[in-house]
Amino acid sequence: MATRTAASQEPKLRRLARTDLPEVVAIDAAGTGRSRRDYMERRLEAALREPALHLQFAAERAGSLVGYLLARRLEGEFGRTEPALRLEIIGVLPGEQGRGTGSKLLGMLESEARRLGVRELRTQAAWRNHAMLRFFGRTGFELDRSHVIDRELHGGRVAGDEQPWNPGEPHRDAAGFDYGVQAANDFEELARDRYDVRSLAPEDRADIARIDHRITGRDRSGYITRLVDEAMRDSAIRVSLAAHGGGSVMGFVMAKVDFGDFGRTEPVAVIDTIGVDPGFARAGIGTALLSQLFANLHALRVERVETVIAWENLALLEFFRRAGFGPSERLAFVKRLSQGVP
Repeated sequence: MATRTAASQEPKLRRLARTDLPEVVAIDAAGTGRSRRDYMERRLEAALREPALHLQFAAERAGSLVGYLLARRLEGEFGRTEPALRLEIIGVLPGEQGRGTGSKLLGMLESEARRLGVRELRTQAAWRNHAMLRFFGRTGFELDRSHVIDRELHGGRVAGDEQPWNPGEPHRDAAGFDYGVQAANDFEELARDRYDVRSLAPEDRADIARIDHRITGRDRSGYITRLVDEAMRDSAIRVSLAAHGGGSVMGFVMAKVDFGDFGRTEPVAVIDTIGVDPGFARAGIGTALLSQLFANLHALRVERVETVIAWENLALLEFFRRAGFGPSERLAFVKRLSQGVP
């Protein structure tokens, strides 16, 4: 009776384990040209610490790792109201590519999404990454209507706050962004003197949850608590801030320094959520938060910051445009899942 060779066997799919780290690092280095062991180790540890938020799968053949996938559950990032899974990294051993391993890993993620009642997968890719774009095209992803926007950091200055601007009513999914822009042109006074902007602290949780509830009309205290806890626990990559005044938090920005998601090889800061108490809207708090964030990132030698904005949120896009953001070279993709069997 003929036996199947190891090369012809279907890869075995399973959860990624801590012991897979060396092989994950080796596969990643083969694709990126550099070792990102620290980043991969943090991601694996985060998944073990918070399994409800992270999904990490492995493909092995004949006992050796040949591919892996890292994803995270989105709850309220980027102003979204529906849960989604964000595909952050998918890596396949060079000799294994073209044999369907990546598609099988993606299929496992889709099955898990359906089990969780999640109907969307989201991801990004650089427009020059033709191999990844082809993979997304073959596996059913579509170009998302959200905008990935970014800006380079030059000394931490927020550009474009010289003229007043009245955007009208904020979009319902704006997640509390402060659209106000100060008429005064004294940037240093705006960013450094008028508000007490400091690193996020555990005692800020209640105020941030209160602001978020006022903005969204929904109780997302669990989501906010997880963001604050992550900021406290993983300070090496979290750079979140809160603006204080009158004994309470007036606004906040949740951001992290990303060392590897979506195939990046250079550190990039990503703004997940920014909110301002509606009672202090259009007082320049959002601009002050960005100003301090940019200054801190510049000191950390992070050269670029990005975020994702819904295409219809014109007011929010204008706010970030005035802060120096523009279209990124990265594209956003989405795959909508039926709830039936794939």
